[in-house]
Amino acid sequence: MNFFKTLGLSILCSIALSTFYPLYAQSKAERWQQAVAYTMDIDMDVKNHQFKGKQKLVYTNNSPDTLRRVFYHLYFNAFQPFSMMDLRSRNLRDPSRKIAAKLLSLKPNEIGYQKIISLKQDQTDLPYEVVGTILEVELAQAILPGGKTTFDMDFEAQVPVQIRRSGRDNAEGVSYSMSQWYPKLCEYDYQGWHANPYIAREFHGIWGSFDVTLHIDSSYVVGGTGYLQNPEEIGHGYLPPGKTLKRPQSPKLTWKFTAPQVHDFVWAADPDFNHDTLAMENGPTLHFFYQNIKTKTVENWKKLPPMIAKVVQFMNDTIGEYPFQQYSFIQGGDGGMEYPMATLILGDGSMGGLFGVAKHELIHSWFQGILANNESLYGWMDEGFDTYASNLYNGGDFPQKSSYNSYINLVKRGLEEPLSTHADHFNTNYAYGVGSYNKGCVYLSQLGYVIGQENLSQGLKKYYNAWKFKHPNPNDFIRVMEKQSGLELDWYNEYFINSTRFIDYGIASVNGKDNKTEITLERIGLMPMPIDLHVQLKNGETRVYYMPLRIMRGEKPQENPDVTWILQEDWPWTHPEYILELDVAADQIQKIEIDPSLLMADIERKNNVWDADASKEEDDSQQNKK
Repeated sequence: MNFFKTLGLSILCSIALSTFYPLYAQSKAERWQQAVAYTMDIDMDVKNHQFKGKQKLVYTNNSPDTLRRVFYHLYFNAFQPFSMMDLRSRNLRDPSRKIAAKLLSLKPNEIGYQKIISLKQDQTDLPYEVVGTILEVELAQAILPGGKTTFDMDFEAQVPVQIRRSGRDNAEGVSYSMSQWYPKLCEYDYQGWHANPYIAREFHGIWGSFDVTLHIDSSYVVGGTGYLQNPEEIGHGYLPPGKTLKRPQSPKLTWKFTAPQVHDFVWAADPDFNHDTLAMENGPTLHFFYQNIKTKTVENWKKLPPMIAKVVQFMNDTIGEYPFQQYSFIQGGDGGMEYPMATLILGDGSMGGLFGVAKHELIHSWFQGILANNESLYGWMDEGFDTYASNLYNGGDFPQKSSYNSYINLVKRGLEEPLSTHADHFNTNYAYGVGSYNKGCVYLSQLGYVIGQENLSQGLKKYYNAWKFKHPNPNDFIRVMEKQSGLELDWYNEYFINSTRFIDYGIASVNGKDNKTEITLERIGLMPMPIDLHVQLKNGETRVYYMPLRIMRGEKPQENPDVTWILQEDWPWTHPEYILELDVAADQIQKIEIDPSLLMADIERKNNVWDADASKEEDDSQQNKK
């Protein structure tokens, strides 16, 4: 059954997809998807690190628009001196050392490039222009709404020395990390074309199928996106039990892969790769490609499979089912980078480091691989949600603590930029990194404070099932959460994503009066929030006074049945103060605290707490001074 899933299922999926996309476009007109079907034949020259390729691309225009031109990404062209990637990196305040110090010194046989030899549309030659990392193409025949056309391309490429994600001969000695290696048609969606030049940030792609044939020296082992179609000719860990190897006598092996319903295709190759597999009982077959040179590396990678299987099960339970029958972990690249059905990760570090990176990249499969929001525009929806899920897997009393601390430090340093900023246009790598990974994580965790943890948990599952394979945007996500919680949440995105306004609430005063207590709360920061005010009495009782934000048009449910939950009047966002009167004498109160859960990202927590003992000490101190 596993053999059928690996080989036959991909063929059936490819056939189904040929009819799926037009039907999907008609049935979901509000969010149509373009469709691509790539067929590529690649001949690799490992001596010169170059390859020749033939690409047939069938493009279906499911949009309501007539298209008169198209664009392709030529990512390898970025790996050259004085490219936009080079200049951008050298002019950043905090440039990446991986890029700035290397691109300018590349020799002609070390640079990357993708050269177009010929390009036809339905057998008609097309005019085109290479502009850095973008190929601009004028069409011979416009593609009408619902129309389909075929592009045939011959191209040549040189694999750059490994600097950023893609390349050859990386720091750990892996021969080829082949990401963003082919001319890739740019995405066209409801926002128009996304023909952004590549400067080392994120990616966006069209849903479709890939049929890739790779000819490479027989000493190399290849892993990547898709299902291998000819394992009996390959071996190297792909051959199912009971099957006989029928490898042809040739200096090169031909690897044939198919991948249905993905938005990219990555592969890597090295002569020293071990290839291990783990077939999960209720999940995909996990593939592991790693060098067999260093003893410690081999030992660590041998421990990895059962650890990864637990993460797959966790994500299936927490977010939703992983829909493919395979996932590959491949030593290569720099750090780690996610791609559909595979990831490239460094592999020579500690066991903890290896598992941490592998876990993070695997979790991307649910967000970047299957939901696949536009990473360049909404990187926080991918990196931030991934960080949240990864921290959640780690467990602990407050698993998101480090992300909160990183975000608050960013705010206090005055370097924060709105998360609505395009990934390429952040002024610092620091602001992009902390914003996308940590503030994106806080966005999700803090949303649980606003709508309740159970609503967040159920909403995430509904979001995944409603928007998988559809490129969701921030509004799509928050609308799911509104429907789940019954609350209005547009304000949450407006403040926390589209601005840099921060949260800072404080307890301004606590005064006793006629066996009652008057508490004045103040909003110091410009971002409004609902408030959970915990009041601990000296008799041990805890009461939570909950003040919803008026623009929420509702309130979250009580989550802890062990405390007294007292709903208060809404707090309008226009009011900087809120006066709360308690039917409790002040001398009966031990402690008052705004959000002891720490889920609200208040940047200054010192003013969130009033303590009776500390207050008495302060009063005594003031009296002594007098």
